[in-house]
Amino acid sequence: MGCERGYNYIHGEIFEVYDRFEEALREAREAGLLGKSILGSDFSFDLFAHHGYGAYICGEETALLESIEGKKGQPRFKPPFPASFGLYGKPTTINNTETFASIPYIIREGGDAFLALGKPNNGGTKLFSVSGHVNKPGNYEIPLGTPFSELLELAGGVRGGRKLKAVIPGGSSAPVLPGAVMLDCTMDYDSISKAGSMLGSGAVIVMDESTCMVKALERLSYFYFEESCGQCTPCREGTGWLYRVVHRIEHGLGRPDDLDLLNSVTANIMGRTICALGDAASMPVQSFIKHFSDEFAFHIEHKKCLVPKDIQRDGSKIYVA
Repeated sequence: MGCERGYNYIHGEIFEVYDRFEEALREAREAGLLGKSILGSDFSFDLFAHHGYGAYICGEETALLESIEGKKGQPRFKPPFPASFGLYGKPTTINNTETFASIPYIIREGGDAFLALGKPNNGGTKLFSVSGHVNKPGNYEIPLGTPFSELLELAGGVRGGRKLKAVIPGGSSAPVLPGAVMLDCTMDYDSISKAGSMLGSGAVIVMDESTCMVKALERLSYFYFEESCGQCTPCREGTGWLYRVVHRIEHGLGRPDDLDLLNSVTANIMGRTICALGDAASMPVQSFIKHFSDEFAFHIEHKKCLVPKDIQRDGSKIYVA
């Protein structure tokens, strides 16, 4: 690409990772792999770690650029796009670190070899960060197209031998899928999309039968309410509205028309913001209601949870009524 300088943006809340990356940069410079005249060639390139502000919105590419420039992390209007006017007004190639890390293999072995690691139209491997109700939460790199059941097995299976209830396959912004649907999926873009969700970041959130889906959605909605940068009115006002409605349902104050209200609010947020955070806040709401409407209806009608209190968890603890 002819770049002479690069920045690796690291989330502000994971300082240990920042320290480890700085150590790796020192090792690379000492080995002559970064800096001036790399390995005696006429090519020079240096790479720097940038410690972010800890804002979710800075995962959006132009908000990330704003943050590196020392400004408030808010998305830019596009065009112009970063490829022509990016960091400090210079042409900038911006992508996920995982994507850049695949390039050496593709250059060395060829595109066909990379494709052969996965399945048609879904080539290569991907890192999946599995969390939630599993015995061995962690990061797992597997070929795209691997059955979800195999990934779940790598993560030690559902914790405590409980039944799988639901999975968010691509980060908290991806639509949730019932466990039975997810067990029929392979971990690739086409399969997850066909099932009604998206692979996204590959952050897989596993929920077992002890999960109250209303409470889970309340937590997700609060997150997006807190993380909205506030630049766009539909997102700034809408995310707060979503959280407050789900909060009152969870706490026994739900109204008969609340589910229709939630769907209406999400429809008026999606597609009306500069970046995709408005959509990210809306898709969980729509999918939770779609797949687990019985739990929301029960909360509204009976002012309590459909999931028996004696099996509800909070982390590793179990609530007992």
